[in-house]
Amino acid sequence: MRQVGHFIGGKHVEGKSGRTTDFYQPMTGEVIGQVALASKAELREAVENAKAAQPAWAATNPQRRARVLMKFLELISKEMDSLAELLAREHGKTLPDAMGDIQRGVEVVEFACGIPHLMKGEFTEGAGPGIDIYSMRQALGVVAGITPFNFPAMIPMWKFAPAIACGNAFILKPSERDPGVPMRLAELMIEAGLPAGILNVVNGDKEAVDAILDDPDIKAVGFVGSSAIAQYVYSRATASGKRAQCFGGAKNHMIIMPDADMDQTVDALIGAGYGSAGERCMAISVAVPVGKATADALVERLIPRVEALKVGPSTDPTADFGPMVTKAHRDKVLSYVDLGVQEGAKLLVDGRNFTMQGYENGFYMGGCLFDEVRPDMRIYKEEIFGPVLSVVRAENYEEALRLPTEHEYGNGVAIFTRDGDTARDFTSRVDVGMVGVNVPIPVPIAYYTFGGWKASGFGDLNQHGPDSIRFYTKTKTVTSRWPSGIRSGAEFSIPTMK
Repeated sequence: MRQVGHFIGGKHVEGKSGRTTDFYQPMTGEVIGQVALASKAELREAVENAKAAQPAWAATNPQRRARVLMKFLELISKEMDSLAELLAREHGKTLPDAMGDIQRGVEVVEFACGIPHLMKGEFTEGAGPGIDIYSMRQALGVVAGITPFNFPAMIPMWKFAPAIACGNAFILKPSERDPGVPMRLAELMIEAGLPAGILNVVNGDKEAVDAILDDPDIKAVGFVGSSAIAQYVYSRATASGKRAQCFGGAKNHMIIMPDADMDQTVDALIGAGYGSAGERCMAISVAVPVGKATADALVERLIPRVEALKVGPSTDPTADFGPMVTKAHRDKVLSYVDLGVQEGAKLLVDGRNFTMQGYENGFYMGGCLFDEVRPDMRIYKEEIFGPVLSVVRAENYEEALRLPTEHEYGNGVAIFTRDGDTARDFTSRVDVGMVGVNVPIPVPIAYYTFGGWKASGFGDLNQHGPDSIRFYTKTKTVTSRWPSGIRSGAEFSIPTMK
């Protein structure tokens, strides 16, 4: 059985707290390892390593910092297959999906390689008599990221790549459910030339999280997880004077207009709703067809497609999605399906009794499809985070627009239509952070920013793109005048450009 400790000061260290937790291979249900749960003292050890290493790294010119990231990209490309296999084995997602997880992280590392340009400040010559003004971006110091189980490669890279590129040292607290890939990423960063102490991985639970939030030397914290914990992390981090960007849950809608290409729409819904067993914060979990004819046509086409979904082990290249990450999470999703039936929604496809021959102990369930879901139902209000799609029928466009706009969450939304005026109106008026037009999962590319609104996001700055550089740096502005032999005497009023 594998024993996973921590990665501190450029090397693996065993856990010292005496506390561990099991992690599983979801496709078989077997315990495959134990991961150490850090104490406050162990977290502090990582911070001290980071604090000692960070000044020299910040003094390294941005181009040289970028070269380390470029080498890291080269190493990842060579290890893509083995990383994907490790990720699939611990998480449960299929190998192609695991590849996508890694690739979307890689794209943010590629963006961060442009740090010599991204950190440039501004300059004004002659802002006043003999006065020049310029600004510069400087690293914060030691920063941290708390990342979730569902993207064990992508989100850690979203966090540490721009932070390290900016000259910070980084403490990563990944999910204890699938710890292998984050540890391997840290090894590869050292192999790429990153100085020891600049990227530390501390595994743990709430004790480690609270230690991060309270540590006076950690200047900023990024988090991705449920909304309740995101709000907790944001409140506690900001109360201790830290910057915080915290992203939570979602209930992503897809609006289907009567003029939409129904074949394209159904393909999009199947992939966006059931890919990765629905364990994505950007998964489409609510379909909103406009008008009875649209709804009837949509449901008629969805039923056989959901029934035909192939659930299989992560190693099956033909599987549409694999098992869920843990038995506890699978059981929670199943309880939501039970609840939907109790609330009066029509369960058109029931995947609750799915079993995988030869993998009877794995954490599997089949795809589920509800129709006639109402906005007052809990299965509509709450994030399920599983392979469950709810159809909420809208009588007209305005009603369809109101549903995502008035929902508690505001992460992503999509509209499928052939009408440009409708699409333009929707993108302007909908109260959601990321919008897709005939694109079901509107995750922006790496040089744009990613972030939801309302209960889906806490903080002023988002992940990756230009916001990530702003988040991980502070701006210093310099007003400079060199003696020129002209003396005007003491000035007692505030300086102006008049």
